[in-house]
Amino acid sequence: MDITTTMDSELRVAYEQFPSNAIPQNTNEFVAFRKAQDEELAQMNELPKNEHVVIEERVVPPTLTTPEVPVRIYTPMSRTGLLPALLWTHGGGFFAGNSAMDDPLLCRFVEEVECIVVSVEYRLAPEHPFPAGIDDCYAALTWLATNAQELGVNRDRLAIAGNSAGGGTSAAVALMARDRGEVNLCFQMPLYACLDDRHITSSSHEITDARTWSREISLQSWAAYLGTDSKDDVSPYAAPNRASNLAGLPPTYMMVGDHDLLRDENIAYANRLMQAGCQLNSMSIQGLFMLLRY
Repeated sequence: MDITTTMDSELRVAYEQFPSNAIPQNTNEFVAFRKAQDEELAQMNELPKNEHVVIEERVVPPTLTTPEVPVRIYTPMSRTGLLPALLWTHGGGFFAGNSAMDDPLLCRFVEEVECIVVSVEYRLAPEHPFPAGIDDCYAALTWLATNAQELGVNRDRLAIAGNSAGGGTSAAVALMARDRGEVNLCFQMPLYACLDDRHITSSSHEITDARTWSREISLQSWAAYLGTDSKDDVSPYAAPNRASNLAGLPPTYMMVGDHDLLRDENIAYANRLMQAGCQLNSMSIQGLFMLLRY
């Protein structure tokens, strides 16, 4: 499918300049892809820093299932009292990305919402397949809740969000938090989230252009993430659309582009949330696609 014919006209001008991306096929190629993206992101992060936000590096202590987990904490320069907090899980197809890649966006959250943001440096596939990454993110969430007072956080106002693979991870952590009952989330925001490993939707077959998040790269990323897990018995903590029960999840905001491979699985998840009685606000943006490289 040629998605450029119905793409937003302004976005199409930029999109047509994008190179096609080589699809990683093995661990060495995934690592090389990750390194190249990290170098690109490092150049972006040379932009002037936000003078109204303090950024601090901390480490979540190891647990029975996780090593030390680095986190990046964004706090308003001036604040009074305890603030709500957002745990952020970055995107990158489960195999790339880092906790600093969304600095400009997370600083905007801090300023506009007046909250504290904690971005998680979780372990990545294929060296660390499921459940390593989600275990790291859940450990960060419980650490945030346990240390809320010291961090200046209102424990009753904890939220979670992420984009792409991080959106899927955030949805999975919300499921885990509901099931374990250790942390109460007041809100979740999985944005254009990777929610389903099965690739059975119409949109998962439509998007084949290697300049965007295509079927081939999606299949490869899920294979790297799931490792040796059976494709017929994948945990809903890996692929939230496999969850049989979505009741009891917090109020949710979801967003996806209509030129995104993930469109239909996000719409399906949103519909199931509504059917389960969850408070939901969702949006599909016309003419929008997903970037594979930044």
